[in-house]
Amino acid sequence: MAAKFHFQPTSLTKLRKHYDVIVIGSGAAGLTAAIQAHELGLSPVILEKMPQLGGNTNRASSGMNAAETTVQLKHRVVDSYAEFYNETLKGGGGRNNVELLKYFTEHAVLAIDWLADHHIVLDELTITGGMSKMRTHRPHSLAAIGGFLVTELLKQVQLAHIPLFAGLRVTELTTDAAGTVTGVRATTGKQSGPLTADAVILATGGFGANPEMLTKYRPDLKGMKTTNQPGATGDGIKLARALGAKLVDMDQVQVHPTVQQDTPHAYLIGEAVRGEGAILVDQHGNRFVNELDTRKNVTAAIDQLNENGAYLIFDQGIRNRAKAVEFYDSIGLVHTGTTLTELADQLGFDAATLQQTVANWNRAVATQNDATFHRTTGMVRAIATAPFFAIHIAPAVHYTMGGIATDHQTEVLNENGAVIKGLYAAGEIVGGLHGNNRIGGNSIAETVVFGRQAGEQVFKYVSEK
Repeated sequence: MAAKFHFQPTSLTKLRKHYDVIVIGSGAAGLTAAIQAHELGLSPVILEKMPQLGGNTNRASSGMNAAETTVQLKHRVVDSYAEFYNETLKGGGGRNNVELLKYFTEHAVLAIDWLADHHIVLDELTITGGMSKMRTHRPHSLAAIGGFLVTELLKQVQLAHIPLFAGLRVTELTTDAAGTVTGVRATTGKQSGPLTADAVILATGGFGANPEMLTKYRPDLKGMKTTNQPGATGDGIKLARALGAKLVDMDQVQVHPTVQQDTPHAYLIGEAVRGEGAILVDQHGNRFVNELDTRKNVTAAIDQLNENGAYLIFDQGIRNRAKAVEFYDSIGLVHTGTTLTELADQLGFDAATLQQTVANWNRAVATQNDATFHRTTGMVRAIATAPFFAIHIAPAVHYTMGGIATDHQTEVLNENGAVIKGLYAAGEIVGGLHGNNRIGGNSIAETVVFGRQAGEQVFKYVSEK
């Protein structure tokens, strides 16, 4: 058995005063940007304010969307950029920034290939809500995509000897008299000082763990739990805003429908569980929604129950295809029954109702016709292999679609639409790509697609200075 990989952040004693590019944030967008910049010959540094590396990427579980990949063809899935584009646009309520969306849907396949070139292979597929094709790529082990991706990217950072400092918070972006970004001010909490750079990449994520910002832009979400890690507090948005960066779609906050929150910590139950065949039932054991409709529609259906959430129902066959369930079970989130009757008894359901619901679903799978809720995806396997499982879920704050404005070259824009020279951004910090609803699997894709782009464009910018 291979030894478990452990990444050791760079000692703060090795911090230099100048780097070609400073990358703020150690999630997938920041790691990808730094690796790409390094491979083009630049000397990047990654700054992370938290002790734990990986940001919100660690919490992603389903996969990475891309169309027209060789992986899809091996699975006999014929897809197109146009379908990917149109379904993401529809899922976002038509409010997506089409410049970003076009670049995103046409470059995700190259991001899959780039990862494979770095021995990060995503050769399995699943499907998420709002998509008609299996285009959500994930590792062959079926491991949750987030932790897998962070670990593998950190291996590349280590191989490339890219310095990565943890516990170092950026408090200010510095500029020259012309307004061009020249570096940052950073602090360990004990020591503070300036670091200079030819360019800065913001990859600091969203603000889903900042109650004050959430309440400011979405007062209706006050007090709602979040799936976000504690560092997702919108710091990068504030840094860019201080330089006059434009903000877009700040009131567009995604509430994820399936979050287990009966414990002090909220746990996202990834869309892959439904994508592999799980169904949702109310407290009586009845289905009430197309489980793979868009997240906003599934959330609305759960809210309309007024039952403090709903229950995911699945079997061993589905569990075998959604390995994240092993973790959920290990921390006590999963109810298990050797029969549907036993499971119903645990949940306080009428056993006959749950049995009939599952029988109806299995018939829909067999005939590929969900006449009641018109689900057309994630219908590959029935719920028929004991034991049977349930997870109680309810909606929680998950993703902030709003953020700072950029063009497709990841250049940060000011209120007038002009480029703030030397400042780039990638990942959840950027607003506009997802419109009013993010499709599952698009956030991980966004981090790699635009992380790469940021690394490339910074190289181009620095070379032309």
